[in-house]
Amino acid sequence: MRGFARHWSASDPSTEVPPLGLLPYRPARAQPYFYSDDEIRQLLGAAKARRSIDPLRCWTYHCLFGLLAVTGLRLGEALNLRTEDLDWSEGILTIRGAKFGKSRLVPLHASTCKVLADYAKRRDQVLRGRQEGHFLVNKNGNRLDKGEVHRTFYALSRQIGLRAVDASRGPRLHDFRHRFAVQTLLHWYRTGDDPERRLPILSTYLGHAHVADTYWYLTGTPELLGAAGRRLEKRWEGLNAGRS
Repeated sequence: MRGFARHWSASDPSTEVPPLGLLPYRPARAQPYFYSDDEIRQLLGAAKARRSIDPLRCWTYHCLFGLLAVTGLRLGEALNLRTEDLDWSEGILTIRGAKFGKSRLVPLHASTCKVLADYAKRRDQVLRGRQEGHFLVNKNGNRLDKGEVHRTFYALSRQIGLRAVDASRGPRLHDFRHRFAVQTLLHWYRTGDDPERRLPILSTYLGHAHVADTYWYLTGTPELLGAAGRRLEKRWEGLNAGRS
């Protein structure tokens, strides 16, 4: 509108050009993709089956994509993990110096700990102490390159049909974070927990400074809306039963 108003003001001096900052800018929210369990299994299987001269590469990406799917970590947080950040006895992952410089503890399921421990053992056997300290590493023992991670994900996504061969857009790694948030909320609805009361727990787990930041990751999927609707119906039934 400002561009058109400036153009028109050359013909009509009385044209008012809206000032900068009149409306606050808000970044557009990309439509998240919610992976199915089967799609995640296909992605992990394709990662493990991908051929490479690096014997560790397939296991590294299998471990990385699986970790993102079950924890909702930011990609940078996963890539920055160091070996000492995993407490095997307690099943706790320490995320250090994440967004806004905050650190947090992320509890892991026993099955996740087993996969991570198996990877660590395999990594140590292949590199024989040559890694620089990061948990997920490339063939030289160094931290994974974020650009290479994205390129590998895109290639695997096309391979299993998540993306068309010539598509420039499609499911993203960051969508695992959206999926984790929605699936957690859905689980609370299904188990009878109070999602509103437990939302600060999810916010802390995701590493958000405020609960409002977590709303960005919540989407009204059919499953989530259905679960919320059933909870509301039960509440109304209880209220009506108490009045009768």
